[in-house]
Amino acid sequence: MPHLPQQPAAGVSRRTVARAAAAAGLAALFGATTGTARAATRLGPRTLDVSVPSAALGRSAPVRLILPSDFAARPEKKYPVLYLLHGAHDDYTSWTRETDIEAFTAGRDLIVAMPDAGPTGIPSVWRGGPDYETFQIKEVPALLARDYRASGTRAVAGVSTGGYGAMAHAARHPGAFTAAASYSGILDTTAPGVPAIMDAIVARENLPAASLWGNPVFNLLTWRDFNPRARATGLRGTALYVSQGSGVGGGGDPLPGILESALWPSAQGFARTLALMGVSATTHFYGGGGHDWAHWKPEFTASWPILARALGVPE
Repeated sequence: MPHLPQQPAAGVSRRTVARAAAAAGLAALFGATTGTARAATRLGPRTLDVSVPSAALGRSAPVRLILPSDFAARPEKKYPVLYLLHGAHDDYTSWTRETDIEAFTAGRDLIVAMPDAGPTGIPSVWRGGPDYETFQIKEVPALLARDYRASGTRAVAGVSTGGYGAMAHAARHPGAFTAAASYSGILDTTAPGVPAIMDAIVARENLPAASLWGNPVFNLLTWRDFNPRARATGLRGTALYVSQGSGVGGGGDPLPGILESALWPSAQGFARTLALMGVSATTHFYGGGGHDWAHWKPEFTASWPILARALGVPE
C-alpha cells in the first residue's frame, strides 16, 4: 500500500483555531458527551479504540476507528465509513498493525472502522452463540452515526474470513454497502473441501465445529443461507472487487500457498456465479501468491479506486 503524506486538518496553519477545535473535538470523543464516548481509548491523533456494549454478543466488544483529518475542525460534517474486517486467528488491530491504513487515509474525508469478529474472525450468526453479523451490521454503525457523525454511506473490505464477511454481509443485507471487496476470502462455504477448512478454523480456537452453523450435511440449509455464493443475487448493484491467488509456485513458506490454493476453486466458483447472474464484479485472479498480508496489501491498493468511488471520496 503506498505511503501517502499526512495531510493537515483544515485550518491547522491557524494554531489558535486548530487547538481550540481539537480540544473541543477530543473532549466530545473522550468523555464530555456520552457514556459510549467515555469508553474510547485514544491511540493517536486520529486513531482510537472504542468498547461497544453489544446485545448481539452478550458483552462489550472493541472496534478500532480512524477518524478523518478534519474531524475536530468540522463538527457539522458527516462522513462515509470504510469497514475493514480481519482474518482468522487475528483481531481488530490487524489492519493498523499490518498496513499503513492510517497514513493512506490521511486527508481523505472518511471514517475507517475495524470491528472485532472474535478469535475465529468469522463474522456470522453463530449457532446458539454470538451474533457478529448484527454487531457489525447494526450495532457498530448505530454507534458511529450517533457519536462519530457517520453518514449512511458504507463500504466493506476484508481479508480471509474477513473477505467472507465482506461478501456475506453485502449479500445478506442488499443495499447496506455501496461496495464490497474480498482479498482471499472464503466465498463458497459449501464448495468441496471448504467446510473442512471452516471446521478447522473453529477447532483451532477450541470450539466445537458445529457451534458455527451446525453440521454441513444435516444443516445444509443453514450453511447455504450464510454462503456468499448462494446469496449472490443480493450483491446486484453493489460495486465488487474479488481477488485470489492460485497459491502455486509462490516459494518460501509453503503453508500460505497451500491455503491459498485450497480456496482458489471457491473464489472461481463465486466469480462464475456472479457472471452467470449478470452481477458485475472486478476480479483479479493471479498465479502464485499466499494467504498473507504481503499479497493482501497490494490488492487493497488495487481495489481502492472502486471503494473510493463508492464512498464518494478522492482516489
